[in-house]
Amino acid sequence: MRIYPAVFRLVFSRMDPEKAHHLAFGAIRAAERVGASGVLRRLTRPAPQLARTVMGIEFPSPFGLAAGFDKQGHGVSALADLGFGHVEVGTITGRAQPGNPQPRLFRLIEDRAVVNRMGFNNDGAAAVAPRIEAVRPVLGKRFGGTRPVVGVNIGKTKAVELEDAVDDYRASTRQLAPHADYLVVNVSSPNTPGLRLLQSVETLRPLLEAVRAEADSVTQRHVPLLVKIAPDLSDDDVRDVAGLVKDLGLDGVIATNTTISREGLRSEAAQVEGIGAGGLSGAPLKTRSLQVLRKLRAELGEGTAIISVGGVETGQEVHARLRAGADLVQGYTAFLYEGPLWASHVNRYLSKHLA
Repeated sequence: MRIYPAVFRLVFSRMDPEKAHHLAFGAIRAAERVGASGVLRRLTRPAPQLARTVMGIEFPSPFGLAAGFDKQGHGVSALADLGFGHVEVGTITGRAQPGNPQPRLFRLIEDRAVVNRMGFNNDGAAAVAPRIEAVRPVLGKRFGGTRPVVGVNIGKTKAVELEDAVDDYRASTRQLAPHADYLVVNVSSPNTPGLRLLQSVETLRPLLEAVRAEADSVTQRHVPLLVKIAPDLSDDDVRDVAGLVKDLGLDGVIATNTTISREGLRSEAAQVEGIGAGGLSGAPLKTRSLQVLRKLRAELGEGTAIISVGGVETGQEVHARLRAGADLVQGYTAFLYEGPLWASHVNRYLSKHLA
């Protein structure tokens, strides 16, 4: 019997979504503090056969937690204890910022979806960097061998003008790249004004070149660099981004971020309209996210990593993404609906069905 879905329905679904998130995340971190997550770790640790090497990094499982859940780097080790093969922290900006006014997180329960307009609320790169630095040795000691991987996702500070975005991303890179297992340039959130304009190849090229150069200058190792794109790009734009990724020799692409589309939702139109602007995540992204994955794999061939994210809920769906060409798969929104044993359920399915 699965208890959490009933708890969600009776408790969390009645609470403000952002408050529910903080309560649930606080409980996960509290479990670590009192030692309970050690028990969880023994129960949820991925089977050894799930380990795979991607971008030169060994991941204990191909399934990880997408950016957005732990924006500040406060709970990476606690989340790793739940069975995620990697945890992506962020999005982190060059300067601390409070994000958009509340309410800014909304559930569409009938669609198993979430709309957010959080606006990259975070403490800033300088504050988050020491947390990332501190957690990697903890994971190494706790897991030994193949530890969960820590990715870092960076975005543009809202107060920074688009023409100064490159310097802003470089500032974040300078602080965070030395402590990240891999680094992600996020140019695809709909909640920072003008950010998605950076996805055009003309503006994306100098940005990625600058971040790559900065990362190389502040580290003594190669830190894999990826770019995260939106599902709302046209197929032609996806092809152009893939060409740029190959041209620059980037390590990978994360596809996809949230969508601004509201097509095909089951929720009442009045409810959706009342929520207003924001990025939609969850089950409605399944089809488009899979389409973008297949398009990218066809364009990139086998030499570039693709992390697929968007609408995955079950081990079967994660397996399908891997068969469709993903090297790794991430989830987030289903975590809110499925609870702390979600990654363990996914890993258990994969251990039975992955050749």
